[in-house]
Amino acid sequence: MIDCDFLQQQFENKVPVDETYFYFRSDSAEIEHYIGYLPESALPYWIGKCDIPGGCEFKSAEELFTAPVFDGKSLQQRWSDVELCAIGGMPVADWVRDNIG
Repeated sequence: MIDCDFLQQQFENKVPVDETYFYFRSDSAEIEHYIGYLPESALPYWIGKCDIPGGCEFKSAEELFTAPVFDGKSLQQRWSDVELCAIGGMPVADWVRDNIG
């Protein structure tokens, strides 16, 4: 399993991570939450489907991972409940194979 610090580091290093999505295991509806990085934006780090209608944007990966926008808690705080589905739009196993080896 990929841990939160590792994924945050990938965002900071600008490895292909746009369209990363996950859901919280405790959510019976398994609502997908998207996070990503768009280098051309002034606030390149973003979260969709969170406590803020329309999502939110940040200037750093650290802000993205520590913003309390998932039921009042951050992604970092809720990581043990995360089911990571895709990184950079790819299934996690494929992304790991292509980017880590």
